[in-house]
Amino acid sequence: MKRFTRYFFEGLLVLVPLVATIYVVYVVFTKVDNIFKFSVPGMGFVVTILSITIVGFISSNFITKKLVGLVDKIFTRLPFVKMIYSSVKDLIGAFVGDKKSFDKPVLLTFSPGSNIQAIGFVTRESLENIGFSDKVAVYLPQSYNFAGNLLVVPRDQVTPISAESGDIMAFIVSGGVTA
Repeated sequence: MKRFTRYFFEGLLVLVPLVATIYVVYVVFTKVDNIFKFSVPGMGFVVTILSITIVGFISSNFITKKLVGLVDKIFTRLPFVKMIYSSVKDLIGAFVGDKKSFDKPVLLTFSPGSNIQAIGFVTRESLENIGFSDKVAVYLPQSYNFAGNLLVVPRDQVTPISAESGDIMAFIVSGGVTA
């Protein structure tokens, strides 16, 4: 009976991540295909990827940069729209583009002389604009979640980690399980 139970749990370890991944990919492809009503499976997804890439190419042009800047200016001035637009733009910008925010992984010591530490990312080196010249902003993502906490801590309590940001984020989000 022990062997049967062990095989069952080993099967779960193999199948659950595999099936969950396949299901999520299937749902994404199906939803995107339904938007465009293509009869060829995956064609909507391909069209979406190509459309995003074409918009990126066009928006990098000198003339269209002005238009994108104008739209950005308008959206950041509208009362309710500003909150949504700025939040989504900053979130996307944190992971892609020129202003990646999660590119400085650090080990944060909670109090000097303590052995309690957390892994996070320095998101802002200077906080002089809010009156904290000797502090940095450290974002601590939560495991199994897309949330986190922003801590303002003394600079000397932060130790840079020499590892890839993506690997560190995967490690944190997985609760330390991902190697």
